[in-house]
Amino acid sequence: MTVIENVVCPFCGCCCDDLEVEVDANRIVSVKNACALGRGKFLSINEHRLLKPLVKMGDGQVEVGLEDAVGRVADMLEESVYPVFYGFGCASCEAIKLCLEMADRLGGLIDNIAVVCHGPTILGLQDMGMPSATLGQVRHRADLIIYWGCNPAEAHPRHMMRYGPLSKGRFVPDRRHRKVVVVDIRRTPTARTADLFLQVQPNSDFEVLTALRSLVNGFDLEVDEVGGVPVDMLEKLADMMVEARFGALFFGLGLTMSYGRERNIEAAVALVRDLNKKTKFVMTPMRGHFNVTGANEVFTWQTGYPFCVDFSMGYPRYNPGETSAVDVMARGECDILFVVGADPYSHLPRSILEKLKGVKVIVLDPHVTPTVKAADVAIPVAHVGVEASGTVYRMDGVPLTLKKVVEPPPGIPSDVDVLKSILGRLV
Repeated sequence: MTVIENVVCPFCGCCCDDLEVEVDANRIVSVKNACALGRGKFLSINEHRLLKPLVKMGDGQVEVGLEDAVGRVADMLEESVYPVFYGFGCASCEAIKLCLEMADRLGGLIDNIAVVCHGPTILGLQDMGMPSATLGQVRHRADLIIYWGCNPAEAHPRHMMRYGPLSKGRFVPDRRHRKVVVVDIRRTPTARTADLFLQVQPNSDFEVLTALRSLVNGFDLEVDEVGGVPVDMLEKLADMMVEARFGALFFGLGLTMSYGRERNIEAAVALVRDLNKKTKFVMTPMRGHFNVTGANEVFTWQTGYPFCVDFSMGYPRYNPGETSAVDVMARGECDILFVVGADPYSHLPRSILEKLKGVKVIVLDPHVTPTVKAADVAIPVAHVGVEASGTVYRMDGVPLTLKKVVEPPPGIPSDVDVLKSILGRLV
């Protein structure tokens, strides 16, 4: 029995780095310190496993050798006019860098799953900047924590315990010394733990944020409610924010995917800026997949842009709405969809999937997914963070190293090895 300590969890954007994994005869037998979601990933890596490369033949798929599959992919990419590379929420930074090189060489488009989640966050922050902090700073210093449009109790189960109100900080010792506020359209499990819960009407976040800005700056509201929230509740929250010694605002898709989108983010940044004239306040997006932040980071330091990067003109271009993978697929402009670290057939709209019927699909994935079943070529790869090492970025932009704790099934390479083999075959 071998115990591997300080393992980084490859599930959500928290990237908890204190896991202890017990391994016996190359089999994970237990995982300590993980939440149910992280523990489940480690213990179920061999369920619904893709063990052989698949190639579409007629109406079905047949198993082929790895070299044959890699060769077919290389030939398809060589013949492609406009390939789209997409995904990267569950891939290492090393794999993402190789895909960027491939897209550059082939004159294609590359995008990551931020385009369907925190893309508005990126757009808003490019205009406004973001007064942020590491999760460690929040843990040790924040005496007021606000969760807006997110539900960490279910989506990021250890966030509240490791970095939020239930954590033990150096300067703020425990929950008794912290206040928690939740703003959402429904009473979530996270809301049930809050000192103050504001239930806003759907798609009214911008109005509520603007009203809070007015109150923080000393103006009165000549209405009874804003966005379904009584003014006295808004006044109470404004007082709590101004009186905090160190406040932290965490926001999720409830803010980015409601009416307003990036304008909501700009309003939130403006509110935090106003608060910093009176106290110390920071904000951080709650990122979902464990390395979607890393995808934005690698894209940026390779191309200058965090997502929606087009190389068709021989240099990187960035114009979300035109050069996003979703828009290109919706317009039917790509002839190949190359997917790494994502399952778009499970989360993209049906109208988009209809457009992909004439598009060749290539997938690198450890499991049999709806995208794998629709693929022209599907290549199995090892689980990064479990069966292969790599680099990830936590939701606050801190880079961490994923460990390899067990060997993958025989003949299963890492996504980095597969991508290197494909690149080596391209002219």
